[in-house]
Amino acid sequence: MPAKKYLSHASGRIQEVAATVTSTGAGDDGKIVALDATGRLDASIMPVGLGADTASIVASENLAAGDYVNIWDSTGAKVRKADAATAGKEAVGFVLAAVTSGQSATVYFEGQNTQKTGLTPGSRQYLSAATPGATAATAPSATGNVVQLLGVAVSSTSISTEIEDGIVLA
Repeated sequence: MPAKKYLSHASGRIQEVAATVTSTGAGDDGKIVALDATGRLDASIMPVGLGADTASIVASENLAAGDYVNIWDSTGAKVRKADAATAGKEAVGFVLAAVTSGQSATVYFEGQNTQKTGLTPGSRQYLSAATPGATAATAPSATGNVVQLLGVAVSSTSISTEIEDGIVLA
């Protein structure tokens, strides 16, 4: 959907101008903003320190929307699917959009992971030991698995994410 438009007076003429949905920085000074397709202000419009806590990090494998991820060093920071079956691959965040290996992923460190399905509202969600990047309503229990609480399901498609430290089972 195109941005909303308004009328502006410039050089003695009235002209139609599209409102700004995303900002490229100081060059957008003084422009009128519009909400994006989700009905919210784009994060690029917000001042530094306001909005989602995110980082752009190159993916070292394909990631699906909603995957919980781990950051690791491979000639620089990389992001991969978190995995409770392997100590050292605990979750530090999640992605809301699918990303191909080698491309930059926007990693969210807290907030609503709205890219899940089949959740029971109110259920605690743990990092899965069966499927990398996924969650489970039951904590892993095998020796060497990591029990890591990721958050609580607030609907059938969303987890309020507040990632805790993991505990490696003996």
